[in-house]
Amino acid sequence: MMTRFWLIAFAATAFAAGPQQTPVVVELFTSEGCSSCPPADNVLARLEREQPISGVEVVALGEHVDYWNDSGWRDRFSSPLFTARQQDYGQAMKLPSVYTPQMVINGQTQVLGSDWNAASSAIRAAAQGTTAMVLLKVTGWDGLSFQVRGLPKGTQTADMLLAVTESGLESSVAGGENGGRRLRHSAVVRSITSLGKLDTKKDGAYSAEARLNLRPDWNRQNLKLVLFVQDRGNRRILGAAAVHL
Repeated sequence: MMTRFWLIAFAATAFAAGPQQTPVVVELFTSEGCSSCPPADNVLARLEREQPISGVEVVALGEHVDYWNDSGWRDRFSSPLFTARQQDYGQAMKLPSVYTPQMVINGQTQVLGSDWNAASSAIRAAAQGTTAMVLLKVTGWDGLSFQVRGLPKGTQTADMLLAVTESGLESSVAGGENGGRRLRHSAVVRSITSLGKLDTKKDGAYSAEARLNLRPDWNRQNLKLVLFVQDRGNRRILGAAAVHL
């Protein structure tokens, strides 16, 4: 699930003016083995497609956990990395347990993934917080430039994470709780990789270029890059940017 990236240089890259909308990262922890998950998958797809909240860019991440894989169907998009990420959120939020479908908004709030109203309210609330400026641009066939600056005051340590998502994916499920169903997915996280730690003593300012190596079985036309900055202490997502390849 890990895609290789090479940070090739610090660069003073020219970027367009910052986005007018506030990005809010919406992570859905889901599984093809869970009968309650398809409605939540539909909510995530609708949020990404319709962008229904004024002034907000919903940045969707569909993360398929692996703990359903022993229940009659192995989800080909699942990874223990996503299970570990969900469990980390559970510990940070002091939850008695994690579950599917669980939606985490900007790393700070969790709701039932199929609850459209709860998700919409949490997204609106998350958009009110102070965010860092994150800029991301694809350069050529396999390059990207990115810039991060203006971390919120009080941030101690923050990680820069780059996810590759793919939409337009389908599976004919042959077993488990969804046996016999044809499932459709949007914003499936194919990989998530750390691009490094931000030095908050320098105001978290960082500018660099990188190259990536994508797997040939991923449909490039349906891929998106999502760069987000996450506070190591409280797991809050401080800023994000997303671009299509």
